[in-house]
Amino acid sequence: MKLIGAHVSAAGGVQNAPQNASALGANAFALFTKNQRQWVAKPLEQDVINKFKACCQLLGYGPESILPHDSYLINLGAPEAEKLEKSRNAFIDEMQRCQQLGLTLLNFHPGSHLKKISERDCLALIAESINLAHAEVPEVVAVIENTAGQGSNLGWRFEHLAEIIEQVEDKSRVGVCIDTCHTFAAGYDLRSESATEATFAEFDQVVGMQYLRGMHLNDSKGKLGSHLDRHHSLGEGEIGWDCFRFLMQDSRFDNMPLVLETINPDIWRQEIETLRSFIPSNS
Repeated sequence: MKLIGAHVSAAGGVQNAPQNASALGANAFALFTKNQRQWVAKPLEQDVINKFKACCQLLGYGPESILPHDSYLINLGAPEAEKLEKSRNAFIDEMQRCQQLGLTLLNFHPGSHLKKISERDCLALIAESINLAHAEVPEVVAVIENTAGQGSNLGWRFEHLAEIIEQVEDKSRVGVCIDTCHTFAAGYDLRSESATEATFAEFDQVVGMQYLRGMHLNDSKGKLGSHLDRHHSLGEGEIGWDCFRFLMQDSRFDNMPLVLETINPDIWRQEIETLRSFIPSNS
């Protein structure tokens, strides 16, 4: 089954996110479990946790269809000890929130070396950060999002993702979220079905399709290899529709959250419906 949704608002409390997703006709969604631009948030209240779980159950959202995203401030590869510790503590808090809400995935951007340490050392710090979080919080899977490669951000090469995963001790609790805009901006072609197939063949060879736990479906304002993290509405950017048609018709992308982060929430329902129209009738 294709689990298609969008990154919905959790304004007023996380318990509102499932209803916001349902209003789009989505059977998957992403959310922030706290303000993504603040280091610290007040703990989740039991009443909010209960309401979130009840709403998910009522509307048919299981943990496999929900892809929470951590704070943008976190840098698990930070070269400065103080920032690294702050990031690790915040990441552990994000994992604990997921666990409290009955969620099993946590999507995050891997980190940046800020031109102060080597790529290899930064990737090792990211893996060590994941291991530390795993030791603190059971069950939740750390889902690494590939990046566009802007600035000193790592994770834009499939090899970066593979190197992190290689150093994670519990490989059953690490995965990848492929963002189509980031992938394209990083230099992997997605402009045709054959190009998309080749890109995922490379991903499978370098990282392994078994690690793919979710996707962000976004077109790209920037050109191939631009390293520009600028999302566009589906079919309106440099990628075009062929990539998304391919994803809908390939069963390897079943049973994982496929989440829109496109730029116009007013047409999310329409985009979801268009994606569903590509799914073969016999699947």
